[in-house]
Amino acid sequence: MVELKDRGDGTPSLLSEVDLHLFNEGTHRHLHRHMGAHPGRFGGRDGVYFAVWAPHAARVEVIGSWNDWQPATPLKPRGATGMYEGFVAGAAAGQGYKYRITSREGGKPFEKADPLAFASETPPGTASVVWRDPGYRWRDDGWLKSRRGLTGRDRPVSIYEVHLGSWRRDGDRFLTYRELAPLLADYCAQLGFTHVELMPVMEHPFYGSWGYQVTGYFAPTARYGPPEDLMFLVDTLHQRGLGVIFDWVPGHFPTDAHGLYRFDGSALYEHKDERQGFHPEWTSAIFNYGRNEVRSFLLSSAYCWLERFHGDGLRVDGVASMLYLDYARQPGEWVPNKFGGNENLDAVAFLRQLNESVYRDRPDVETIAEESTAWPGVSRPLYVGGLGFGYKWDLGWMHDTLRYLARDPVFRAHHHNELTFRGLYQFRENYVLPLSHDEVVHGKGSLLGKMAPGPHDDWRQRANLRLLLAHQWTQPGKKLFFMGGELGQRREWSHDRQLDWDLLDDRRHAGISLLVGELNRLYRELPALHRHDCDAAGFAWIDANDSGQSVVTYERRGGRGADDEVVVVAFNMTPLPRHNYRVGVARPGRWREALNTDAVDFGGSGMGNAGGVEAAPVPAHGRPLSLTLTLPPLAALVLVPQAP
Repeated sequence: MVELKDRGDGTPSLLSEVDLHLFNEGTHRHLHRHMGAHPGRFGGRDGVYFAVWAPHAARVEVIGSWNDWQPATPLKPRGATGMYEGFVAGAAAGQGYKYRITSREGGKPFEKADPLAFASETPPGTASVVWRDPGYRWRDDGWLKSRRGLTGRDRPVSIYEVHLGSWRRDGDRFLTYRELAPLLADYCAQLGFTHVELMPVMEHPFYGSWGYQVTGYFAPTARYGPPEDLMFLVDTLHQRGLGVIFDWVPGHFPTDAHGLYRFDGSALYEHKDERQGFHPEWTSAIFNYGRNEVRSFLLSSAYCWLERFHGDGLRVDGVASMLYLDYARQPGEWVPNKFGGNENLDAVAFLRQLNESVYRDRPDVETIAEESTAWPGVSRPLYVGGLGFGYKWDLGWMHDTLRYLARDPVFRAHHHNELTFRGLYQFRENYVLPLSHDEVVHGKGSLLGKMAPGPHDDWRQRANLRLLLAHQWTQPGKKLFFMGGELGQRREWSHDRQLDWDLLDDRRHAGISLLVGELNRLYRELPALHRHDCDAAGFAWIDANDSGQSVVTYERRGGRGADDEVVVVAFNMTPLPRHNYRVGVARPGRWREALNTDAVDFGGSGMGNAGGVEAAPVPAHGRPLSLTLTLPPLAALVLVPQAP
């Protein structure tokens, strides 16, 4: 509880003149410390301080459960800043509240939830809830001190994407943040992931939006418990050595009556012109990034999740929709920028400001862009003209690889470039290779269901899925994997039920889970598989052109000199074994078969190379030596030089 000071006219305030200046300038990063609802003491009485921005309002009142929602308490305007603030004696933490706003045009007052609320009613309730920080005692100091060395470009980053409402349930009941914490931490640690990405846990009225239609940019959804319980979840994951990435949605917001849309009777957070302020694909409103106060609001939201909830990173949703004025629009449905182009210059400036601020103030966290176009320099520094993100999703890799593995192996020889095209651009950005929730919804089927040739041949589908996993984990780039894929689910993901955990009782599906764990182990333990994920020193083709046999081979390299670690990876993309297949190598001695996706433990046929092969003095692929391998059907091999 804060001790409030009189601003000079009998009204308490947490907003200094400097705060107001920074807010109006578009550079305030900590509005959550000064606006919203803050339990405090003023004039010898306990109560709650409220502050809200509503410059187009003629009158702002606060109503709440402390007096059965009647009568309203008026807030006082702060000069011409558009800020309204006041103190309600007797109000307390845990009570619901809303703002009753009368616009300058008059008419009937309308009620809005607090844009800076820190807690909300459980949907379908829409009231904000006064929250008092309980002074949660974090136990993740060790993690926070070490995390800068755990998320760099040269470190293994393997992310498990989770939708909390459908990962596990108790019957039809959601598990709470506290109930989920030990289960999720144990599971992800066992499988060897380094990070957990939480699909948006910001408050959202429609559960079926999966959190991507946000009304509470500072409030964790109450579906799974209060804010301090989310802190417990993050804390638990940190104590198990797992980073936490929050999925964050600054690209659009819903038009629900209680939310940000036309908040004070005007287009406050969004553009007035629907050609700029309305998203036709998602039927939601678009933030006005050119408005200084909106930038302060969004910056503060980002900092809230990184600071208050100890987030290790932000995955920024829908960046492409922010960058392009004509995104999902037909000619005549959008407004060009001042140069006549389709680039949203205000959004570009905001994203650069966000990344500059975050990496300056918190260099031990990461920002990750979900950006689906060829916009240059998304993950490049500002000083070379980039947007400044730490990483960018490689959605091209995802589309090409899934398209290839959906083809009958008979025809794969004619589409070999879908496997190799990535080599032309794979180091232009710092990439994350995503197999996300977007690939297993809306009739797209499960990952297993996408694999050729179809449900009539379960063995081949599972073998293709193992190929997909090995390709993701051995290609340059960090990894993101959506929950359930490791079970080999045949059903498409649904937010209305938990994952098909009973599949683990079937050894064929348990083998897929085992493979994910083994891939994570190798990814962490072999520097060649992660040290140069984001630069060309870490990759070289051995043979990219054997389309006739649908085989690709390449090296991953872990160092900078000739004696540094190297890993050889070979893929046989057909169900025909390839015997006596020669692969060029530069190192003599025995090469150990570190991974074979056709191993019986993974659900394969058990064909392989008896644990390893000797390099022979037969030149191949521009290398002085070679290995003669058996390439199992629809399988990947990972080979490493064995120490003398």
